Amino acid sequence: MMRSVLVASCVAFVALATPATRAEAQARKVYISVDMEGISGVNGDNQTSAAGAEYGRARKLMAEDANAAIRGAFDGGATEVVVNDSHGSQRNLLPEDLDPRVRLISHSFKRHGMMEGLDSTFDAVIFVGYHAKAGSPRGVFAHTGSGVLRDLQINGLSVGEGGMNAFMARWYGVPVVMVTGDDVAVEEQRATVPDVRGVVVKRAINSRAVELRPLAETRREIQESAKAAVANARRSKPERLARYTVRMELRDGTIPEVAAAFREITLVNATTVEFTRDSMPDAYRLIRVLYRFINTD
Repeated sequence: MMRSVLVASCVAFVALATPATRAEAQARKVYISVDMEGISGVNGDNQTSAAGAEYGRARKLMAEDANAAIRGAFDGGATEVVVNDSHGSQRNLLPEDLDPRVRLISHSFKRHGMMEGLDSTFDAVIFVGYHAKAGSPRGVFAHTGSGVLRDLQINGLSVGEGGMNAFMARWYGVPVVMVTGDDVAVEEQRATVPDVRGVVVKRAINSRAVELRPLAETRREIQESAKAAVANARRSKPERLARYTVRMELRDGTIPEVAAAFREITLVNATTVEFTRDSMPDAYRLIRVLYRFINTD
């Protein structure tokens, strides 16, 4: 009798635990932010803007790296994938070039730029084609934002786009599980996400010269890494700090001079501004306004 009761109790416990266990075992909704400078095969200025002679070729390369990550995400258990075009005009990825299962966020007029559309319903974030931050002595196309920044600090930590975007992901409790790019970009990402899976698609010799890995090899690795990263992703409690203090050092004084018109922005010196916000999404939005939407011509 006692044994029957024990068996019945165990069966009931397993029945109750199984749905939760299964839900935790796989990341179902995945967010992929795709930049261009860190894409496999991209290695020249004439590839990264619509005016460039090789732009059409580069956007195809961008789509192929994105598709490798998308396939891997679905292989790893995702049932929904959202891709955010995060480079320049943010209209580089053509819907017809992408895996038909994904939804695409397009155009640069976004409050949260490279992280537009991310919220707490996602289970994992993947960065594809990322690059080194402004000021990196080695790193292909090293810059932050639109290129007007010399340095960006959030709560005293110098970050590039990957670091800034990781702060956003943590606000929502969504783990950044993977990044692809050159070796410098991957290493820099680990300053904000120590356990991130990195796929190095090329080795930076300096800010322009680069050693490219074979395309088939990098895409295979991207797909395999994305599969493992998504399968093992675990959400965490949102990290919401009491305040986010942002310091932005610009390459010249024109933007700081305009920015000083806003009462909440402090002019630290001729080329540096500082402000504080009580949420990362609010801080991100103002960062984006300052580096992209102030026209000083």
